[in-house]
Amino acid sequence: MLKKVKILTLTLVLLLTIGQANAMPNSFADLVEKHSPSVVNISSTIKVKKIKENKLNEEQRLPFGKNSPLNKLFKDFIDALPQNGERIARPKKALGSGLIISADGYVITNHHVINGADDIVVKLNDDKTEYDAKLIGSDSKTDIALLKIKSKDDLPFSPLANSDKIRVGDWSVAIGNPFGLSGTVTAGIISALGRNIHQGPYDDFIQTDAAINPGNSGGPLFNVKGEVIGINTAIISRSGGSQGVGFSIPSNTVKLILAQLKSDGHVTRGWLGVRIQTITSNLAEALNLQEDTGALVAEVIKDSPAQKAGLKNGDVIIKFDGKKIDKMSTLPKVVAETKVNKTVKVEVIRNGKSITKKVKVALLEDSSNDTSQNSNKISKDEIKIYGMTLIDITDKFRKKYRLDDSVSGVIILATEVDSIVAEVGMRRGDIIKEIDGKKISSASQAKKLLEKAKDKSLLILVKRDDSSMFFALKVNDKENK
Repeated sequence: MLKKVKILTLTLVLLLTIGQANAMPNSFADLVEKHSPSVVNISSTIKVKKIKENKLNEEQRLPFGKNSPLNKLFKDFIDALPQNGERIARPKKALGSGLIISADGYVITNHHVINGADDIVVKLNDDKTEYDAKLIGSDSKTDIALLKIKSKDDLPFSPLANSDKIRVGDWSVAIGNPFGLSGTVTAGIISALGRNIHQGPYDDFIQTDAAINPGNSGGPLFNVKGEVIGINTAIISRSGGSQGVGFSIPSNTVKLILAQLKSDGHVTRGWLGVRIQTITSNLAEALNLQEDTGALVAEVIKDSPAQKAGLKNGDVIIKFDGKKIDKMSTLPKVVAETKVNKTVKVEVIRNGKSITKKVKVALLEDSSNDTSQNSNKISKDEIKIYGMTLIDITDKFRKKYRLDDSVSGVIILATEVDSIVAEVGMRRGDIIKEIDGKKISSASQAKKLLEKAKDKSLLILVKRDDSSMFFALKVNDKENK
């Protein structure tokens, strides 16, 4: 009996210990005391510039009269008015937060905090000590910047942790300088992971409801252990202040960017050379996919690594270099993080079958251009089907839509508001390039292919502006032709 009591007691102690480990912390004071010294205030300044303007006479420059006491009151305004044909523009300043990540003075902040700055000043948590900072490198696509300050003594710092270990519902603590109020601490939970807020091609944010306001940009987000799991960068707000929807760049993403900024001063990214889109349930049906995961290749760019490897429009990329592509937004990030000139395996679904291609990843250039299909024979007849009007590409329409001679297909000249094509997202000015995998050279050909579709999703490749995308058009006998 005594033995049973001891076992029960031990079990109860273990349960209590586990419960306490997962319970709400009584206080974040120890965390703040230890790590707040590593959080700094960042101020950046764009120097004044002389702007040439029309010269103002004495009466125009002193609107209150030469001897008016109001001239002193509005001195700053009057001094900024043109004089001798020039006006002195006021310096532009930006305030934000930052994090010291090493004892020798490397500091992280946001790109948008220091973008274009002539002078950058880092003020420590004591509100006294200031350092002029040197910009090591900056990356606008992920909104990360790396600074360096010099100090005779070792500086307090907080290293970046592993953000892959965090979970939705975990506690999070933000420390920063909202509205210039240094050392402000707020707490909340991790609200979501992998958020895409359309800030750039590599969005993968941590969402938190810890209050983040203007001035918090570039500051750290800690977990309950005091580990840096993210760098605060953005909010969604109707008022301009915190509404419980803030976003942080995961620390693992930051690590990858910092390694390149520290060694090269800039970031290089891998390039595959495809335009992709999300797979909807309708597209999944049209592509004969078991599930709507992966990244759908809407267009393969000419002379790109993808084209050289044999990837085609309509392929669904499900794995890249051993990494699963569960959604469209995953692929750009994975490709970008791949080393240039590395040959990787890319697994795709094509016509319902899995195939693997080897791709040599190239360097992403901002000026990369895409091209379209070769031109084909054209005619001038308009054709109406499923609530849209199709017409061949003539010289007139090439000029109207600014199309070069390489663009082929048929133009959607008009769509009816309540038509089936309008419902799926196709619109006036789109160019239909392919239907069911077949290249389109005329409106009459397009009509014949569309008429064959009966109670099935028909895959249509469309060019819109400088991009290409697929639509799944499901047709039945009830649709008006």
